[in-house]
Amino acid sequence: MYPLVRELAVDGIPVAVTCRVLKIARQPYYRWLRGPLTPAMLEEAYRANALFDAHRDDPEFGYRFLVEEAGAAGQQMAERTAWRICSVNGWWSAFAKPKRAKAKKAGPPVHDDLVAHVDEHGVTRHWFAAHAPNELWLTDITEHPTGEGKLYLCAVKDVYANRIVGYSISDRMKSKLAVNALENAVRMRRAASEDVAGCIVHSDRGSQCRSRKFVRAINRHGLVGSMGRVGACGDNAAMESFFSLLQKNVLDRTAWETREDLRIAIVTWIEKTYHRRRRQATLGRLTPIEYETIKITPATQAA
Repeated sequence: MYPLVRELAVDGIPVAVTCRVLKIARQPYYRWLRGPLTPAMLEEAYRANALFDAHRDDPEFGYRFLVEEAGAAGQQMAERTAWRICSVNGWWSAFAKPKRAKAKKAGPPVHDDLVAHVDEHGVTRHWFAAHAPNELWLTDITEHPTGEGKLYLCAVKDVYANRIVGYSISDRMKSKLAVNALENAVRMRRAASEDVAGCIVHSDRGSQCRSRKFVRAINRHGLVGSMGRVGACGDNAAMESFFSLLQKNVLDRTAWETREDLRIAIVTWIEKTYHRRRRQATLGRLTPIEYETIKITPATQAA
C-alpha cells in the first residue's frame, strides 16, 4: 500500500487522508519512505519467492516440506519462518485445507486433449491405439497404504504393446515422481535405439502432470503433451485398466507392513508377470514383450 500512498501524495491527496481510508498507520509509512527496502525485507522476499515456487510445483506440500525445497534452491530458513511466510500469503497444503461444500476445481489443462475424437453422434470418445511403438504413451499415479504410510507409483504405458516403459515409486506424491517415471521411459527406449520424439504423452489433470518440471521434461525430449477432462476416468481408461490389474494381483493380496516390501512386489509383478507371463487378448494372446519382439524385429531386419 505504501507506494500507492506515495503516488497519491504526489497528486495532491494528503497522506493522512489516504492512510485513514486505507486503514494504515502513518508512522510506518514515513519509516518506509526514509528507507523503502531494508536488508531484512529483501531476505524475506527471496525466501518467500523460493517457498512460492516450491508450493506452485507441489501444492500438496505443507510448510515443512516447502522448507526443504526452498533450502535446495539456496534459501535456508527455520521452519517457523517458513510457517509465518506461508501463513501470511495463504500457501497451505491442498490436503490440509478444510473441506468446503463444493470441491475445488482442478487446474486448467496445460495441453490439449489429443486422444479425444468426436463420433458421428457428436459424442466425445477416446481412442487408445497406436500403429507403432512410441506413438502414444499414457501416464497416471496410484497409491496404496502400508504399515509405514502410503506408497505412490507413477507408471508410463506404451499403448502399442501395453508395455510399461517407465515407472517411478516413492513415499511422496510430488512432481518429481511423474518426472522420474517419464525420464525412465525415455532412457529405456533410447537404450534400445528407439526415437521417442513426437510421441504423445497423455495424462489426467493432476498437479504433478501440470507442474512446470513435468512440462519442461516433455519439451526437453521432444514429446507432445495431452491432457484429459476433469473427473472423467474414461479419458485415461487404458491406464486405469493396468492399475486395476495391479490392484487385484498385488496391492490387495495382503496387508503390506513396509514400503520396501510393497515396492519389491510391484517391480517383480511388472517385470516378471505382466511383461513376460500375462498374455493379452488384444495382443493376439501374446505378452507385451513377445508382441514387441515379434512385431519390431522383422521390421528392423528388413530395414
